[in-house]
Amino acid sequence: YMNIIPGMVADWYDDPNYSHGFLVPLIAAYFLMQNWSALKSTPLRPSNAGLLVVTGSLLLLILGYIGTEYFTMRASLVFLLAGIVLYWFGWGILRLAALPIAFLIFMVPLPYIVYDALAFPLKLMVTEASVSVLQILSIPVVSQGNIIMFPQTVLEVADACSGLRSLMSLLTLAVALAFLTQRTSVKRAILIISAVPIAIITNMIRVIVTGYLASYYGAAVAQGFFHEFAGMAVFAVAMVILFCESAILRSLGR
Repeated sequence: YMNIIPGMVADWYDDPNYSHGFLVPLIAAYFLMQNWSALKSTPLRPSNAGLLVVTGSLLLLILGYIGTEYFTMRASLVFLLAGIVLYWFGWGILRLAALPIAFLIFMVPLPYIVYDALAFPLKLMVTEASVSVLQILSIPVVSQGNIIMFPQTVLEVADACSGLRSLMSLLTLAVALAFLTQRTSVKRAILIISAVPIAIITNMIRVIVTGYLASYYGAAVAQGFFHEFAGMAVFAVAMVILFCESAILRSLGR
């Protein structure tokens, strides 16, 4: 993995869609430390079944290498870690380490074909919803595909505006928050699933506000500092909503 891990880290640095990858190993390590006392007290019973998992992981690595499929190569590392833990320490330790290891899958960037397949319908949905709201606000606007057209300017709902970037980061945060703050599976599921509509709706609000301002001040408001600031502000709002929802769920009974 000497050439695979640095390439993945480079993607975290270069691609804003996966910048949350830097936090994933740290959160996984925190999950592991949460169970440290239980890990130390659990008897070690190494299992040869771990060798099967290790072998399968290395086969995934080889297949990914042959097909130049980075997601397969990188994801195989997560399965390899699980196999090593099982082989060295046994099922008891693996059960305690399952969450930290599984959480590492969020650090692996999606294949571009999957990313595009998700981003395109999201762009269309965001465009249609935004245009509908702007028309309700009496703004003269029509759409064609992911293009929003005003009388004096035209805006494109690009991949960055599809909401997929904030969705992936918010989903990673939601999983971490769910297991850190909630004690029942139902509450955890509610918190994790809710990250999807929260990310999409807050991003729609970003496009609506940008479109509203662009109808009066031109396309300049959708570029440069305002565009970047709006993206950060919307993600901050989504995080606040998620934390508030977590607090409400904790205050409720089982």
